[in-house]
Amino acid sequence: MTARPRRLGRATKLTDRRSERDVLDRIIDSVRGGESRALMVRGDPGVGKTALLDYLVDHAAGCRVLRVAGVQSEMELAFAGLHQLCAPMLDGLKRLPVPQRQALQTAFGLSGGPAPDRFLVALAVLSLLSEAAEEQPLVCVIDDHQWLDRASAQALGFAARRLAADPIGLVFGTRVPGKELAGLPELHVAGLQGDYARALLDSALTVPLDPRVRDQILAETQGNPLALLELPRGLTPAQLAGGFGLPGAVSLSARIEESFRRQLDALTPATRLLLLLTAADPSGDSSLVWRAARRLGIPIQAATVAVDAGLAEFGARARFRHPLLRSVAYRSASVEERRAAHLALAEATDPRVDPDRRAWHRAQAVAGPDDEVAADLERSAGRAQARGGLAAAAAFLERAVLLTVDPVRRAERLLAAAQANLHAGAYGTALELLATAEAGPLDELQSARVDLLRGQVTFASGLGSEAPPLLLKAAKRLEPLNVGLARETYLTAWMAALFAGRLAAGGDMLEVCRAARALPSATHPSGAAEVVLDGLTLLVTDGPAAAAPTLRRAISAFADPDMTAEEELQWGFFAQAAASALWDDDTWRAMLLRQVRLGRDVGALDQLTVMLNALGTATAWTGDFAAAALLATQVDAVCAATGSRAAPFTTMILASLRGNQAEAVPLFEATIAEATAGGQGVAVAYANWMTAILYNGLARYEQAVVAARQASEDAPGLYISMWALPELIEAAAHSGNTDLARDALARLAESTQAGGTDFGLGIEARSRALLSEGETAESLYGEAIDRLGRTELRPELARAHLLYGEWLRRENRRADARAQLRTAHDMLAAIGAEAFAERAQRELLATGEMVRKRTVETVGTLTAQEAAIARLARDGHTNPEIGAQLFLSARTVEWHLRKVFGKLGINSRRELKATLAQLGHADLPA
Repeated sequence: MTARPRRLGRATKLTDRRSERDVLDRIIDSVRGGESRALMVRGDPGVGKTALLDYLVDHAAGCRVLRVAGVQSEMELAFAGLHQLCAPMLDGLKRLPVPQRQALQTAFGLSGGPAPDRFLVALAVLSLLSEAAEEQPLVCVIDDHQWLDRASAQALGFAARRLAADPIGLVFGTRVPGKELAGLPELHVAGLQGDYARALLDSALTVPLDPRVRDQILAETQGNPLALLELPRGLTPAQLAGGFGLPGAVSLSARIEESFRRQLDALTPATRLLLLLTAADPSGDSSLVWRAARRLGIPIQAATVAVDAGLAEFGARARFRHPLLRSVAYRSASVEERRAAHLALAEATDPRVDPDRRAWHRAQAVAGPDDEVAADLERSAGRAQARGGLAAAAAFLERAVLLTVDPVRRAERLLAAAQANLHAGAYGTALELLATAEAGPLDELQSARVDLLRGQVTFASGLGSEAPPLLLKAAKRLEPLNVGLARETYLTAWMAALFAGRLAAGGDMLEVCRAARALPSATHPSGAAEVVLDGLTLLVTDGPAAAAPTLRRAISAFADPDMTAEEELQWGFFAQAAASALWDDDTWRAMLLRQVRLGRDVGALDQLTVMLNALGTATAWTGDFAAAALLATQVDAVCAATGSRAAPFTTMILASLRGNQAEAVPLFEATIAEATAGGQGVAVAYANWMTAILYNGLARYEQAVVAARQASEDAPGLYISMWALPELIEAAAHSGNTDLARDALARLAESTQAGGTDFGLGIEARSRALLSEGETAESLYGEAIDRLGRTELRPELARAHLLYGEWLRRENRRADARAQLRTAHDMLAAIGAEAFAERAQRELLATGEMVRKRTVETVGTLTAQEAAIARLARDGHTNPEIGAQLFLSARTVEWHLRKVFGKLGINSRRELKATLAQLGHADLPA
């Protein structure tokens, strides 16, 4: 069988593609020159995307080329496309960081282990590509991206967005750009124009064509090369001479398919059946196709006919001339023929080597419900989920639902499919499956789980205000059925209520906590979920003093060395909330640092944005604005890598503490508008808290009062509402509203005294001093400075000196006032809190002392990312370790370091420590 299939005339099709070829040539030149490039080649079916990709491959001399194409019927097999692309590079796995290597091995089924996070798999792919490119520039071509399985598409899109300094080209051919490719440079391929379209059409003709028919074909195909080549095939000379008509109601792709269908109809039955087998299994495994063909009695000569007709080729891989031809070969067969083909393929597939493909073929072969096949699919879903293929697991389960006879099992599989779609981010499909489940018989527990899943989908999809009442309803229904699941649901409802804040459409924080308190309590709550739920709900219902002992137990539970990473990731957010409620800033920061490290290690990027933002707040509060800015940069990097969005919490606290009104106010206003529209009350409260800090720094106390009041009324005793109280007290005291200030002080003291920490008691003493006189005030200011001096919170200590100095000046103790105000000014100026520093400067001027204005030094001309890399390198991290933290390849890290060395005028990592110290940078939390 030596005949080769006729291929589309590549040279002819590309005669009008000079500009497109120039783009591809530049891609190749860049990669050969050591740069990375990503490109999306977009266009309609048949417009010539594949021909352009062929051109790229043929002209990539000096580069290693890897190529893969998505196949529609393989979209349910997790990591199928990615595995095919990466298979030639797997010898580089041993050089990847251990977490990445294990994630990729698990995803590809090369080893067992817990399901890897999809973003850790994506980071591993980026590292694997980078390793391969060390030996030779690498060009990866991914055709028909729209048909890749979702896990593969996400990983490759992540890698494409994170390319920087590696000699790698990632070029995608696609009909419709998916969200995985959002933001990539795009090359739009349109039809051929004028003489080029006419010449291509003429090349496909074997008889003269009536001019009117030619004009009609040219007009209606809009220069689509595949249509120009395929439509004349199979038409009679009479039709071509003048009787050819293109029905206007039929789409262009439908006309192309009809042309392919006519070509298939001209084949022998055996050849059509062989093509059906080839279309039904898109793996391209010729040996599998021939094993199945033997079962159906198809002779080997059937392939010769297909090859001679230029429709397919059967070498090491079986493949069609065009994806549309595969589609037509499959759809033009009868239902019975398709089932027979799938059954033959299932029987020819080794259940030990490829059980999932066998299960999928069996599912397509059955004529009706079949519990045995459904169970097979359910097992495949479990394997897909274990590899991190959430979308694949959902697809297997959805098919299993259709084949399930037993109504009880069908309901369970519907709920499992809905949950898999939830985790895969397919929220619309999840809700549709839940609606289907509700239409059938459900027991009480299943019905409660429908409510739970609906609430989880609503919360995960960003509909903040609507989630709390749904989760609260689910938790109440679960109480008599599964108290453990009810507790976990109450915790999720607690978090949803926290995020929704005052925007919650029912099920606010107090209602959630009261309902959770009514649960039968465990005699000796020991599990992490039980302890944190008890502590956090007690805080809201009974106050900080009653909750403090339980909150401390919750914190201690997370110091248990036996706690698994999974438990810590699941419940760590709640434990650090307990620490912050007790004003335990050291423990709070330590827990956040641990959570961030853990999230990075396992690739839990969806949780990492929350933790990085919280750590950014904690870090800015210590006065290390540069470190906080780097954390904000990392939040941006995660969002760019995942396509998610997060409120700019860290950026807001930096803007407020720096005191630049022109920068801060538009940021706060935009955040409030966007968060209000999305039902994210926590971001609204945070922006109001930041507004209060800003206006206190600017000594615009009336405006600070308004913002602080709004922030302090959010979730009582928690986070922002608690932290906003000192701002409210300061603003109210300065604006003469002592009643408001005293009421806020009483609320503040409830939590600070329950916590008993230097942070909380120092803030309380400073706030109480504002409402005191004489020796009492002086004693309280002294206590505040003493206590806050034992913390890491330099801005709060500096503000205590400032307030003390202001009080001393009003007492006409100018010399004493100068000492405090000078200390405050120097600390605030060194930190970069310019508005508060200027407030201290004005007070010093009022005492008769002149002050030289200071500015904060910055790290040369380094970008935020360069500064982050420089500091991590200074702290001894290797390039792969830095890359893992910042979602870059090791080679890209090295590239950035060379730029850093050039900008700083140094030659090695050893010089970084001294150079950064000279430039005034504090330590970056690692």
